[in-house]
Amino acid sequence: MTVQSGGKTVYGATVGILMLETRFPRIPGDIGNALTWPFPVHYRVVEGATPDLIVRGDARAMRDAFITEAQALVRMGCDGIVTNCGFLSILQDDLKAALGVPVASSSLMQVPMIAQTLPANKRVGILTISKESLTPDHLKGAGVAPETPIMGTVGGRCFSQAILDDEYEIDFEACRLDMIDAARALTAEHDNIGAIVLECTNMVPYASDIRVATGLPIYSIYTLVTWFQSALSPRSFAGALNDPR
Repeated sequence: MTVQSGGKTVYGATVGILMLETRFPRIPGDIGNALTWPFPVHYRVVEGATPDLIVRGDARAMRDAFITEAQALVRMGCDGIVTNCGFLSILQDDLKAALGVPVASSSLMQVPMIAQTLPANKRVGILTISKESLTPDHLKGAGVAPETPIMGTVGGRCFSQAILDDEYEIDFEACRLDMIDAARALTAEHDNIGAIVLECTNMVPYASDIRVATGLPIYSIYTLVTWFQSALSPRSFAGALNDPR
């Protein structure tokens, strides 16, 4: 028998997800639906952190609560922490300083890397749940240039209102159409968009639809967390070359 050391309470799930306190329904693809992930994850709800407070208000007011719940995830056994709201980029530096493990607070953190993949005449565009609320401080926390093209979904059929007001029922087909409309508006306003990043973690179920509508690569919290997890728990490969030639 091989002797191994311990140190965790729970094994097999390396990613911990900090969740806002909500009641709205979450379909597969949403970060808060555990069926979204091809690997196990841990969840922890930050009580009192409503979508309205975090997006329309200032998440820094709940800095200590987020740190406390993230520390609980680390104690449970998580090797990295992510969050379920792109606006929590404003807490990126605070979280990584307090936790001692890697932190990826926002899908917006992908913007600089994606920009490096694009031709010189192309730019990354952002779709957000609230353009009016996405401040230079949020962009700075994610390392995003302030001149990055941004389009919001406020004023659409229902998406922004349903999420930010934490409604009990959501028309997901109307949300899908909101995403397509916003993506088309983004590319119409900026003709040099080469890729789109979805700020809001509730936008992931519509990523494929946005890809079809725009023809562009679509990045999201899903692409960020799957990349993040692949480093925390790298795939093991067989050592032998099983090839007769």
